[in-house]
Amino acid sequence: MRSLGGAVLAALLLSGCASVTRGTTENISIATTPSGAKADVSGTEAPFSCVTPCVVEVNRNADITVSLSKEGFEPQIIPLTREVSGSGGAGFAGNLLLGGVVGMGVDAATGAAMDHKPNPVVVTLQPVAPPPRAPVVRHHRKPRVPVS
Repeated sequence: MRSLGGAVLAALLLSGCASVTRGTTENISIATTPSGAKADVSGTEAPFSCVTPCVVEVNRNADITVSLSKEGFEPQIIPLTREVSGSGGAGFAGNLLLGGVVGMGVDAATGAAMDHKPNPVVVTLQPVAPPPRAPVVRHHRKPRVPVS
């Protein structure tokens, strides 16, 4: 029993509180109006795509960009920012009680206290503007005069 308690204490000291309570990944929801757009997600270990609406799992410490495209609509690029969330900040602060400096370092390295914003990513796609029409040039002819 004593070794089990020691193992639990060691695990707490060697991991960050936010890493334990929130994890190092999060789900990002992506939706478009109209639906059916291709979402290219970059900033992950391997870039990938999905068709909206979709949900992707990303590392909390990743710099994520979502590029949206659909035929007949203007492409959109949405860079996501990272912010310390309320629960992430609480988990990070919990290191003062349980994880110490090592736990804070783990949380900082894994981004466990961070959330990506905006989440969900909701975008209304704009139709591609039709090309401008060329003006119609009308040539006025002089009326024909009958020749006698």
